[in-house]
Amino acid sequence: MKTARITTGRELPIGKILCIGRNYVDHIRELGNETPSAPVVFMKPASSVIGDGGEIVIPAYSANCHHEAELALLVGHGGKNIPEVEALASLAGYGVAIDLTLRDVQDELKKKGLPWDIAKGFDTACPLSEFVPAERVGDPQQLTIIMTVNGEERQHGNTALMINPVASIISHLSTIFTLEPGDVILTGTPAGVSRIVPGDRLTAEIPGVAMLRVSVKA
Repeated sequence: MKTARITTGRELPIGKILCIGRNYVDHIRELGNETPSAPVVFMKPASSVIGDGGEIVIPAYSANCHHEAELALLVGHGGKNIPEVEALASLAGYGVAIDLTLRDVQDELKKKGLPWDIAKGFDTACPLSEFVPAERVGDPQQLTIIMTVNGEERQHGNTALMINPVASIISHLSTIFTLEPGDVILTGTPAGVSRIVPGDRLTAEIPGVAMLRVSVKA
């Protein structure tokens, strides 16, 4: 069983991994997508999680795997139909994640109108850091997200640029799914996503919150 660890030592079994797509305008533009009228929601299985120091294995059925650094949320106590004003209080912690996407596979499936789970949910597709306790983050809409590959900066964004802010995301998701302790929410990625290849070393960081280092199997 995969667990999410808070820096205080508390651990929660990982439940649902709920992900928000197209939540930064610049990222929408770089992929040529339309701006959605409502949050784009997809899921990853808990089996896709690897931790700090882990190794990404790109499936043989893809030749174009992209990194997407994101603010991650850990649900501490959930519920259904959570009002926005109460949403942040439902969190146990904040961390950083890398939403790995097999872009070539995703594009082909989208063209056919088919689900793209295999582009997002493969083993090792969700590198995930430890979580800092939620009370240590004053404003989740004022966090910097930085992604480097082999020491070269690829992504540098800020959560202030989210289309759907954190409280809104939590509230919206809770109208669809009952949120439970251990659920993880990925909040979308800023611009700068690009291909990774075997041997690459990736670092995702939200200064003051978390850092995550992983590599790609050679």
